[in-house]
Amino acid sequence: MKTAIIIISDPKTNNDEANGRLFNALSLAQESLAAGDQVEVAFIGAGTRWPAELTKVGHPFNALYNSVREAVTGVSCGCAAAFGATEGAKACGVPEVKNNPVAGTPGLLSVRQYLVDGWHTLIF
Repeated sequence: MKTAIIIISDPKTNNDEANGRLFNALSLAQESLAAGDQVEVAFIGAGTRWPAELTKVGHPFNALYNSVREAVTGVSCGCAAAFGATEGAKACGVPEVKNNPVAGTPGLLSVRQYLVDGWHTLIF
């Protein structure tokens, strides 16, 4: 199975919903990887702020994030720029993805491409 997990929740809200979305997204990634599935985790919108938070050793989901780090494909370039997350993503080694040229942006991650390529695509 091919599963694309797209995280859009905002860590700056610091609320149960954002944390719950992230936790369930990463848990699904871990379960899918353990089952031998092809998995890609990407961050869009305000979710591009997550990698910088998750790489902090004291973060409650740091170990879970590290367990699925191999599946993290990147952050949406234009979203990271819009939400001030570019430097944070670069600092923790998460690449920018810009395979969706959108006017007025440096390019976004294409969610549609996952659908075209037959991936089960979930947005958290």
